[in-house]
Amino acid sequence: MFLAYIKWNLNPEIFSLGPLSIRWYGLFFALGFVFGYLIFQRIFRKEGINEELLDKLTIYVALGTIIGARLGHVIFYDPQYYLENPEKIIKTWEGGLASHGGVIGILIAIWFFSRNTKITYLWVMDRIVIMGALAGFFIRMGNLMNSEIYGVQTDLPWGFIFLRNNEIVPKHPTQIYEALAYLLIFGILYLLNRAYYEKLKRGFSFGLFFILLFTTRFLIEFIKEDQSDFEAGMALNMGQILSLPFILAGIILVIWSLKQDKLSRAYQQENEVNGKKIPSRQK
Repeated sequence: MFLAYIKWNLNPEIFSLGPLSIRWYGLFFALGFVFGYLIFQRIFRKEGINEELLDKLTIYVALGTIIGARLGHVIFYDPQYYLENPEKIIKTWEGGLASHGGVIGILIAIWFFSRNTKITYLWVMDRIVIMGALAGFFIRMGNLMNSEIYGVQTDLPWGFIFLRNNEIVPKHPTQIYEALAYLLIFGILYLLNRAYYEKLKRGFSFGLFFILLFTTRFLIEFIKEDQSDFEAGMALNMGQILSLPFILAGIILVIWSLKQDKLSRAYQQENEVNGKKIPSRQK
């Protein structure tokens, strides 16, 4: 017996003008880029980086996110369908974006950006993860507005009955769980960069982001409904399987970063003992 729950039946469209419709998901997706741009603008100014590069970076990230997220959905969640209907791959407006694919797309896009601008790859990644965590918050809120990617049945008082999907029992609003977790991760990374950006070593924020975000994703997946039929009966679903390499990569990055710090200090002390002066290592 469900004593309390929330009936959720929000129209995913904000308004429409003829064939053009403005949807909540699209609005939140755009807000992620707008706020990310403003945050990066502040970082560029604080660290003395040419702001003209910011527009170029935004284009790279936007393309990497959209292309990567779409191909991630195609490859990881429904390859058979898209092999049979390849013309559907470009129809992103019909739905189907995978966050793991989006991350991979961004990683590749930033590699190209770094090669073309001579800005260190890890410098960009250590800072762009701040924007990435905030974007994750907005995207999950967009999923809530679309009544999608929610959890299994619950008797908790904040369970949502997603009426647009013909649900009749409350489900975990996992979109909200993830959104709040990503907002917290954003706060941690932003405050770290703001207070200690001169002391943080290369790769540390990048690795910490992977650990925090994908561990959160891994755990919340336990109470999510399967996104594809093939996941039924699997011990770990596709979202969890894809999260594990990112968690491992994050641990390796953090250990590498801390190890570089120790090696740098040991090298500095050795040269000071030998009467040599060497410049501080570039962060």
